[in-house]
Formats: sequence, structure tokens, C-alpha cells
Amino acid sequence: MCSGGRLVADMTVGTTERPDIPGQLESSLTPTADGRWVLWARKLAVPRGAVFYPLAGGNSYPADAIAKCGRGRRHRAPDPRCTCGFHALSSDLRWSERGDLVELEVALSGRVLAFEWGAGDVLFRAERQTVARRHSLRSSVGTWERPPDTAGWHARVRDGEPAGSGPIRLALPSATPPSIGVTDDIGLCVLMTPDPIRTSPMLVPL
Repeated sequence: MCSGGRLVADMTVGTTERPDIPGQLESSLTPTADGRWVLWARKLAVPRGAVFYPLAGGNSYPADAIAKCGRGRRHRAPDPRCTCGFHALSSDLRWSERGDLVELEVALSGRVLAFEWGAGDVLFRAERQTVARRHSLRSSVGTWERPPDTAGWHARVRDGEPAGSGPIRLALPSATPPSIGVTDDIGLCVLMTPDPIRTSPMLVPL
């Protein structure tokens, strides 16, 4: 599974108190609709109905869950000396065209560890993960054509804001989510290996 570089932050998020975080995490920090602060991040996963599977294999997880150490250790996840917790990345991941994958946009809360990743990005490992959006990675190039303008009229600008415009604000579910012993991965490390079909966890150096 992915292993980040230097640990840059060990924090607790998901409360109404704005956390004191390093500047490189500011772009990932966002308030929910009910005023709690979470970290917004992205990852790749394999969808199966209402659950998702890490590309590195292991247990599935629902849209809202709390991580337990998937390696059977008796510490709270995530732990700096382990690889447990829900993994996610601060940057956009939509570069793969594998049709069986989705990109997830997730809100991370509880204890969150942040590690250096690549050139300016951050690898997160979190206690709680709430899936907010999912995007298909299947390529749609060449499947859409601009419809003809048969009337030759310009579109009329309507008054007011169109439906669905503006920011979409997430509210974390109030019910306590299930605890999942997950061996998680952001997905990129599995795709970058010569054998992406393998389901066993892989360590890929940065």
C-alpha cells in the first residue's frame, strides 16, 4: 500500500473548533453544513453495490465508516507506526481510464495523520471516512456530439441562481458508523505497479 514521507501533522478534526494545521493542509480543510471542520480528499476504489473495495484488496467499507487496524493490532487507527486508517490524497486522481474504478471524494474526520506525498501533495490516513461524491473513471471521449442549433437563437439568461449552483455542503451523518478492519490504499500505488491485478498489499517507494 502507499507509504508517504515525513509526518507533517497528527490532528483531530470533525469538531466545531477550527484545527490548527500546517499551511499545506489549508486547501483540504473545509466546514460542513453543520459547522464541523473536516479534511476533503480523494481516492480510487472498486464499487460493488453500496460498498467499496480498496485496490490493494481486503475488506470492503460502506460510505461512512470508522477504521480499525486491519493488521490485527490493538491500537486505535490510524497509528503513526502502522499503515492503518482510511487512506486518501489531497490532489485530484482522475487520470485512469479503468472502467471498474471510481474516484471518491471523501470527508475525513476523527484522528487524521498527514504525510508528505510527491511535490506538494499530502497523503492522509484517517479514523473516519465519509464518502461525499463518486466519479466514474470510464472515458467518454468520442461519445458526445454538440446538438445542432436548429432555431439559430441565442440562449436567454434567466434571473436568479440556477438549481444546484453554488457549493454543495456536506453534513456528517449523526449515527455512529460501523467499525471496519480495513487494509486501505489510495489506489495509485497499485495502479503504478507492473501487476495491478494482484490483490495483496504492495509497498511502493516514493
